[in-house]
Amino acid sequence: MLEYLEKLRHSASHVLAHAVTELFPGTKLGIGPAIEDGFYYDFECPETLNEELFSRIQDKMQEIIDRNLSFVRKEMTRGEALDILTKSGEKYKIELLEKLVDTETVSFYQHDGFMDLCKGPHVESTGEIKVFKLLRVAGAYWRGDENNPMLQRIYGTAYENQQDLDDYLTKLEEAAKRDHRKLCRELDFFSFPENLGPGLLVWHPKGSITREVMEEFWKKEHKRRGYQLIYTPHIAKKELFEKSGHYDYYKDFMFTIKIDNNEYVLKPMNCPMQILIYKSRIHSYRELPIRYAELGTVYRNEKSGVLHGGLRVRGFTMDDGHIFCSRDQIEDEIAGVVELAQFFMETFGFKDVKTELSLMDKNNTEKYAGALESWEISENSLRNVLTRMGIDFEEIPGEAAFYGPKIDFKIIDSLGRSWQLTTVQFDFNLPERFDINYVGQDGMNHRIYLIHRAILGGLERFTSILLEHYGGSLPLWLSPEQVRILPIADRHLDYAKEVEGLFINSGVRVHIDSRREKLSMKIRESEVEKVPYSFIVGDKEAEGRTVSVRRHKHGDLGSQPIESILKEIIDNIAAKVI
Repeated sequence: MLEYLEKLRHSASHVLAHAVTELFPGTKLGIGPAIEDGFYYDFECPETLNEELFSRIQDKMQEIIDRNLSFVRKEMTRGEALDILTKSGEKYKIELLEKLVDTETVSFYQHDGFMDLCKGPHVESTGEIKVFKLLRVAGAYWRGDENNPMLQRIYGTAYENQQDLDDYLTKLEEAAKRDHRKLCRELDFFSFPENLGPGLLVWHPKGSITREVMEEFWKKEHKRRGYQLIYTPHIAKKELFEKSGHYDYYKDFMFTIKIDNNEYVLKPMNCPMQILIYKSRIHSYRELPIRYAELGTVYRNEKSGVLHGGLRVRGFTMDDGHIFCSRDQIEDEIAGVVELAQFFMETFGFKDVKTELSLMDKNNTEKYAGALESWEISENSLRNVLTRMGIDFEEIPGEAAFYGPKIDFKIIDSLGRSWQLTTVQFDFNLPERFDINYVGQDGMNHRIYLIHRAILGGLERFTSILLEHYGGSLPLWLSPEQVRILPIADRHLDYAKEVEGLFINSGVRVHIDSRREKLSMKIRESEVEKVPYSFIVGDKEAEGRTVSVRRHKHGDLGSQPIESILKEIIDNIAAKVI
């Protein structure tokens, strides 16, 4: 986000808070940050906030903006700040203040009579906020914890000019049409039954077909590149994750259960179990590199406030992999993962990819695992691979995981949105904790170099991104139903079944719509359900052994011989045409 735009939106959130507190006395303030495409503010308000009130709130905001009030920064001690917040009854702000234990002074920003605990920055005055719009209201648990009170969150956005705002609103309209939660209902892919539990989904037959196609492709390509596919259980003793260090860092996100007086964990990640497979026997340098890959389902106790359809869930299947290698194999192994990621992204139709190299904070080295020499080797290896492969990348100091540097690939979808997918990470933590070694040419034990990598991330999340990227019109090779045959009348069913059998025997996913409905309705429903090909068959087609072809979003392609259209479809599936 551009620095000025971030300041502008943060300032707009303060104007929103000012307006709401004036309109609805007794309102208590939560937080109000700028976010990627706008801003929000959380309120405990005596009034039920809804979109019908937006015109009143926006009018009040415009009045504050028109007064061109200066944003004034005020610094004070924690004691002075606590006194002000206590007198105003701002209990949520008091809680935020109490968590600021590392500072003796805090800042407020004031415009007119409105003052808010805030570190800033802001624009000079309210008059700089030229165009803004309130977008929606949502419930939000305070600090994202379902055990805390539910607040009312108003989302909005602000831009420097009307054209940028209009462009964004147009993009929002298109995004709403492509919302995977809407599409997965319409296409019958997966659902989120209330009595199943928040953040959990079930795959329906159609979605399962697409998932199976992706999994088969994933397995084939991994085997081709020397990966060994493995399976690990869904639960393990808590001690395993204590040994790995995950329990100390992520215990609040873990589901635990008692079995025979022992505490078990629903696995939140696959790494410790894959390491146990490696450590089940001694390995020689001659065997390296060893590449394990797994479609492993993991469970994370995400806060309910951040759950979002299939994009943020509590149970999901990771396309996880770990590479055990020696120091001199690092760059080739990283290059292999990068090439694999590029191949997958291109195959699935993502052409625009942003690459980031996350490095350690050299001014705060004590928070990282591993020797500085190992970090230097690994960071240089990642950098060298990206440079050698001609990949543009941005270095981000301080964004490395505590256990090692990493490369992240972010795909840009058809609406220009960025999604984090592939990650390639070094790990200096687990090799030390689990004492992972190999026997070198000298007959001595040498510490292994461990690379974590995920290409697609979670299958649930990736499928949701695919649905939104393509607006539900998946490429032919991924579509659960590739051809729908529409007989005009019952007397054409025998010919329809003959065509169906021919396509099934060729591996094409085909279905006959044999209902006694009008042909126009069948055509319309096939289009709505985004079936790539529809074949209309009647007397003329049966007599000439042809089908009348309709292509989704392209319309009528005319009458074609069965053999020629079958070959075209088979070729397109094999080539994974987008």
